[in-house]
Amino acid sequence: MTAVVYRGPNDLRVETLPVPRIRSDELLVRVGVCGVCPTDIKKIRHGTVPPPRVFGHETAGVIVRVGARVRGFRAGERVALHHHVPCRYCHFCRRRAFAQCATYKRTGITAGFEPAGGGYAEYVRVMSFVLPGVVKIPSRNSLLEGALLEPVNTVLKAVERLRLLPGDSVLVAGQGPIGLMFTRLLALRGAAVLATDLMPERLACARAWGARWALRGDAQDLADLIARRTRGRGVDAAVVAVPSDTVARQALDLVRGGGQVLLFAQTRRGEPLAVDGAAVCVDEKDLIGSYSADITLQDAVARLVFSRRLDVRMLVTHQFPLVETAAAVTLAAHPRPDALKVVVNHALVPGAAEGPAPAGSSRGFH
Repeated sequence: MTAVVYRGPNDLRVETLPVPRIRSDELLVRVGVCGVCPTDIKKIRHGTVPPPRVFGHETAGVIVRVGARVRGFRAGERVALHHHVPCRYCHFCRRRAFAQCATYKRTGITAGFEPAGGGYAEYVRVMSFVLPGVVKIPSRNSLLEGALLEPVNTVLKAVERLRLLPGDSVLVAGQGPIGLMFTRLLALRGAAVLATDLMPERLACARAWGARWALRGDAQDLADLIARRTRGRGVDAAVVAVPSDTVARQALDLVRGGGQVLLFAQTRRGEPLAVDGAAVCVDEKDLIGSYSADITLQDAVARLVFSRRLDVRMLVTHQFPLVETAAAVTLAAHPRPDALKVVVNHALVPGAAEGPAPAGSSRGFH
């Protein structure tokens, strides 16, 4: 089978690998669509894990082989995959800190080598311990929608960590694909979302997805603008969806006393974040984080995506064939004003990458 193999920092190679062999308690899935995730981009660009590996974990495809001991699945079914599933009984799971569970930290989907998701290959082996994370895709929905269940789950998990009351104001800093998901989910919950970004195109997207206000994140008078829109109180919570320590500190200043600042993009270790301790202690502002997905939210995420209350199709601006995965990663790592979610679509032939849709189409924001 064709696979795109990580051989070192910024080194992705199209290679031929054997189709994975499954055990009696596993599935073999032919990949259809795989999203390009910032987590994998960081590993590829900075070489934070040893090669070789086949990345890609926002995956949907078709079951082609079912192990003899597997129940509840059959060949031909279209499914979305989750590469991490917790044990649900350890110290961390009892506290709902699933991403800290030792079982969760194992990757349960592979196309070969050390398991790393495998979505940048034609076939993946789905191990037994992640079968509870497999979601069947309804006939009316696409593989593309299935592939985006995992990132939506991570965002919904983070939203659940916020102590929000109806009508609360929430700053969402960064309106890339993840930030826009936050904007939409928070708007659906009745929050007054104040979206910031540096790209006017993305601010327009934020308004389309429910932001009450959309402001330039680098505006000199941003604090005054937010104060006017919140009657001088400041926002009740802030989500930092960009990997910027400056923005994180700014968010802590903009949140009113007793509010929360949620870090979602600060995933590189060894980078200290200097904060005003009194803001946390005296002002009782909570600085919290959220990472990865929550399997207990799987049904809620599926309802949001498959009902299209959260229409993830609108986020996808660029699709690349499998052999052009390196180009997809490059675009996602250096986003342009016209680029939001980038995916690898195995149905596309080489040279048939799809960019932004024309005005009036159902793909992209217009």
